[in-house]
Amino acid sequence: MSGQVSALPSVAYKVLTHQQMIELERDGVFEGAPIDLADGYIHLSSEDQLAETVAKHFAGQEGLHLVVVDLTVLGDAVKWEPSRGGQLFPHVYAPLPLSAALAYGPLERAADGSVALPIAG
Repeated sequence: MSGQVSALPSVAYKVLTHQQMIELERDGVFEGAPIDLADGYIHLSSEDQLAETVAKHFAGQEGLHLVVVDLTVLGDAVKWEPSRGGQLFPHVYAPLPLSAALAYGPLERAADGSVALPIAG
């Protein structure tokens, strides 16, 4: 491998429906949305990819939640793989435990389409 590789983020984001958020809180783990189960991994987005992910896959949906995921907790289960437009996306090849959530809350969008991030605390 040659050349300099920029560091990948240690935090990523998962958009959940209201029901999926209830299940994560109740069960302490998220097994995956239908698309995750079909693909064999849980789809996450980096901060830079989040607004486009929400616009493309969740347009018009209400009651969404956003989970801030600490990728360091997930270790080798996280693989950064090319997807939309060749961008590297974080994929989790394991259930997503609530213990990996730094913060979560209702997904809020600004008029410009940007997504407000929950604050860890």
